[in-house]
Amino acid sequence: MKTLFKMAAAATGLVVAGLASASAETLQIGTEGAYAPFNYVSENGEIKGFDIDIGNAICAEMKVECEWSVHDWGGIIPALNAHKFDFMVASMAITEARMENVSFSDPYYYNAMRFLAVKELALEEATPERLKGLVVGTQQGAVSVPVLDAYFPDSEHKLYPKMTEALMDLESGRLDLALFSQFTAGEWLAGSSGCCEFVGESFLMDGTIGAGIAFRKQDDELRNRVNAALKTIMDNGTYETIRAEYFDFDIMTKPPYVSELFDK
Repeated sequence: MKTLFKMAAAATGLVVAGLASASAETLQIGTEGAYAPFNYVSENGEIKGFDIDIGNAICAEMKVECEWSVHDWGGIIPALNAHKFDFMVASMAITEARMENVSFSDPYYYNAMRFLAVKELALEEATPERLKGLVVGTQQGAVSVPVLDAYFPDSEHKLYPKMTEALMDLESGRLDLALFSQFTAGEWLAGSSGCCEFVGESFLMDGTIGAGIAFRKQDDELRNRVNAALKTIMDNGTYETIRAEYFDFDIMTKPPYVSELFDK
């Protein structure tokens, strides 16, 4: 899998057109643009990644034009509800808390979390007892935050606006561990200095259904259209073709929940 973690800085609101068609209906799609290999901004300013390819395939099936924009993760749900874009394809985990503010498509993959640790720690496992007193970093607003609060209360938690900032601190030794998506962490690990390694098992936050496409709660018609297109690309092989470009393993298998691994 090619390393895709070299990203150019991009201003919030950068718009990239996809599937151009002068006469087609135009839909605006929001994403984060800082979560390789799912969504990221390339060195020439293009928004790319698995999420982008899935979104474009859905738009092609719907026969509509897509226009993409990037938004800071911490404000991406408010941006959706403020009509900055029509729907969001940003690897967002479907949770009960988020469903109070937005609605979701069916899951389009399962994004498990896993710990990355500095090799010098020589950790063989990542249990709450073993991580006591260690400094763990993750991204603000991510589903990893309540996991750390509930299951690793005796660790020190540092939150970052962007995942890349936490990983830079991990590589420089300012963090002991980081907790992120195992897919994006693995992508970073492949291109890192060799400072770090995975420890422990991968897991989902309790109540997480999978990664879904997010919509404003009142936009049921659009959600149904996108869901139908998602099902079609999964049935006709388009989804599998895109998946194989990014991952050499199944991403639709559901991992265990964190409560199945650790006691509170």
